[in-house]
Amino acid sequence: MIAIFSDTHSTSGHELTGDALDAARKADAVVHAGDFTSDAALEAFQSECDHLFPVHGNADDPSVKDRLPTARVVEADGIRIALTHRREGGQTGLAMFGRSHDADVVVSGHTHRPTVIETDDVLLLNPGSHADPRGNRPGFAVLESRVADDANDSATQIEGEIRTPEGTRLASIDYSNE
Repeated sequence: MIAIFSDTHSTSGHELTGDALDAARKADAVVHAGDFTSDAALEAFQSECDHLFPVHGNADDPSVKDRLPTARVVEADGIRIALTHRREGGQTGLAMFGRSHDADVVVSGHTHRPTVIETDDVLLLNPGSHADPRGNRPGFAVLESRVADDANDSATQIEGEIRTPEGTRLASIDYSNE
């Protein structure tokens, strides 16, 4: 299972509670699309997650930006994820970013709005913010892959949800990269 977070915006810690904290602790990989804001928030995430793959965001302190890349590619659970905080060009820019990295999923943040958009060749996912939703529902995402049963079919089925920190489902994800 992959747990996905963004936009923590904390000066003191990870701000994870409930189902979000459980997911971060149990995930095979945790990706974070930036805006921890402080070293304390980044280090708190690192202490909870065995395999954390973060990028920095526009609101991160300079010391956080120095420690993290602007973008990265993560492969976990058979899913190739292109990760960035934000990308010029909106949905088109994000999709082009994903295609350029041969990604199944593009994870971004910045808007604090939980969003799932299926394009022809890449899934665009913004988990929202679990800690600072700014008028949106608080959110984070979980993803898992299922390999097609047909031996001739190499498609990966991506399933998951965007949830509130308490575990309420905000959106279901059911996407095939074929």
